[in-house]
Amino acid sequence: MTAAVTGLGLVTPLGRKVAEVFEALTSGRSGIASVPEGHPAHGWLPFAGIAPHIDGTEVLPPTETRCVDRFVLLALAAADDALADAGLVVGRDVEPERIAVVIGTGGGGLETFEQQSHRRLERGRPAVSPYLLPGMLSNMAAARIAIKYGMRGYSSAPVTACAAGAQAIAEGLRLLRAGEADVVVCGGSESSLHPTIAAAFTNARALAQGWPDPQQASRPFDLRRNGFVLGEGAGVLVLERAEHAAARGATVRAELLGWGGTTDAHHPTMPRPDGAGAAASMRAALRSAGLAPSDIGYVNAHGTGTKLGDTAESAALNAVFGEHRPAVSSTKGATGHLLGAAGAVEAIVSVLALERGQLPPTVNLEEPDPACPLDHVRQVRSTPVRAALSNSFAFGGHNLSLIFGLPSTTGRPHQPGEIR
Repeated sequence: MTAAVTGLGLVTPLGRKVAEVFEALTSGRSGIASVPEGHPAHGWLPFAGIAPHIDGTEVLPPTETRCVDRFVLLALAAADDALADAGLVVGRDVEPERIAVVIGTGGGGLETFEQQSHRRLERGRPAVSPYLLPGMLSNMAAARIAIKYGMRGYSSAPVTACAAGAQAIAEGLRLLRAGEADVVVCGGSESSLHPTIAAAFTNARALAQGWPDPQQASRPFDLRRNGFVLGEGAGVLVLERAEHAAARGATVRAELLGWGGTTDAHHPTMPRPDGAGAAASMRAALRSAGLAPSDIGYVNAHGTGTKLGDTAESAALNAVFGEHRPAVSSTKGATGHLLGAAGAVEAIVSVLALERGQLPPTVNLEEPDPACPLDHVRQVRSTPVRAALSNSFAFGGHNLSLIFGLPSTTGRPHQPGEIR
């Protein structure tokens, strides 16, 4: 069984509307910028992928905005757009008990926790907000979406670091296949641009450095890459059983065909150099989708811009696809690494690539590393693609691969080239 993708919502360093983000990606524009004065990460990060401001009152009643972390606000904004895109109203189009919510995150409300910790250290226990926990816990993005829309089915919050957004989508497909829901609102959200996280990644020597022009700093698979750029954002999809989407006359943007997940069991932060775990994840996704490697026309790579990570993923891709070399690009060249939101945002980009027949390029890929021998997309490539694979890999060795395909005759497919 496949799942119909009927709604998409994005908040990224390239903008907060789906069409806007994809146009920026296909034009090769970068969303990386210097961190401005007044931002919590100013002085701690030289540059980052900063998403648009979301005021709490845009997504919540004014009385409920106290101490709500930014990652929750980003998730709510993306969910609002995804549900509007799907044209879905809870209670009218789906029973409240038959809609599930799964929103992943890497760190949850770490910025809010840090702010409240400072208040405690400076002024003692009375200074800590009583709204701290409902404002920052990792499950609160999923919980807030459910509360706002009256969704009373299953809900959860995967926290598998940089694979969390992709795992949430995979869990959505599992729920639909198991008959436990008719609709799943799923994706990921992250906002970790604050001093402690910035200091940790800087001290680990994981971040790109030495680039006077911030827009050149994130360069997956490029020979001169020297680390990743931190970013923030959210991506939310609405998945439905194909029969449910058809019954309500929903527009089907794509189908989620399958997923695969494995664990490296190798190292807390480093992937297996041979990419064996990543390769196993992609093979599992192909089995789940009932496809052969030759059916995949495009891969949205995890591609963070680290030496070891990009090389390991390239080895995995070549092991899986062999002589059939699908087109490969990394969205992170334009957005930076969105951590727990990355898998969801990049899944949406994969859907858009299928829908438009346009494959976005890897920004700043000027000289591909010989250790990453792939069919790199360096300029937008207009070509029809039957199926696309999206990879997400994480600290702890978590590997997630998702496969999307063009919509079948179930529901009302998008017309070629149509985008909203």
